[in-house]
Amino acid sequence: MPINSLGYVGVRSQDLEGWQDFAENLLGMQSVESGNYALAFRMDDYKQRLMIETEPGDALGFLGWEVDSKEDLEIYARKLDSQNIPVAFAPKELADKRFVDQMILFQDPEGNRIELFWNPMLDKEKFKPGRPISGFKTGPYGMGHAVLHAKDVNLLVKFYCDILDFKVSDYGLSPYPMHFFHVNGRHHSFAILGTKLSGFHHFMVEFNNLDDVGQGYDLACLEEDRIAYTLGRHTNDYMTSFYAKTPSGFFIESGWGGRIIDTDLWEPHETNVGPSFWGHDRPYLDEDTRKSLKDMRLKAASDGLQAPLLVDCPWLYGLQDLKK
Repeated sequence: MPINSLGYVGVRSQDLEGWQDFAENLLGMQSVESGNYALAFRMDDYKQRLMIETEPGDALGFLGWEVDSKEDLEIYARKLDSQNIPVAFAPKELADKRFVDQMILFQDPEGNRIELFWNPMLDKEKFKPGRPISGFKTGPYGMGHAVLHAKDVNLLVKFYCDILDFKVSDYGLSPYPMHFFHVNGRHHSFAILGTKLSGFHHFMVEFNNLDDVGQGYDLACLEEDRIAYTLGRHTNDYMTSFYAKTPSGFFIESGWGGRIIDTDLWEPHETNVGPSFWGHDRPYLDEDTRKSLKDMRLKAASDGLQAPLLVDCPWLYGLQDLKK
């Protein structure tokens, strides 16, 4: 029954030209023809992973989470209804627009629109990236991860754990509550930040090659005020990444090398070493906050904290060379 992955993200924006350039030329997504949305983009064999709609406001429109079967949708619908949370099966017109068989619609306690769906339609045409990249790490791990602000973090944590069956990966309490959740082997597919704000903080896409990230970083650095977090590496999921400001104001994390966990053996735990081993300076923050985060990184370095080494496998590299 549990939700198995983040399937798609919908965004509201009037800046279609900005999103076209950002998604295609910086992220490397494939722009696809769509009479259903203002813009739609592919990352893999799914018909669409990112959709832009010209509704008022620049914000998150919806998060689409995938389940295995129609029965799963019915179970979640009954579960939501039993908690007096309004839920409805989507009309066929909307399911067709999302290129899925069926879906249910509801909101979390802070008004974020959630869509659960099953049986997405796949595209027979090979994915064609918007810029030269090796591709995105999706498959059983889904589109990536999504992170929301929360005014009442405890209320949202209870909802996503008790109602939607998300599993806690880890959590931190400083400088504000941060909770990370998994629904598959990706260290986290969802996170909640107790910032007392609301709405979208960022979503992450993971590339197959570190050079895809580095080359994207070079491109982002060409644009004034595009970088939100400089290149760095996270302590909990080991992701090497940078964050870019989107045309809608929230961020997108471009990452590589994210941690895969054994969901049967994983034990939730508190993290207190700071969010990054190195890098991830945040130019948009005030100087005191930036210094606090920098001090945490320097302490992690002085304590010798590092991610585990990746296995150097000549056979694997040879196999990758054959694919080129």
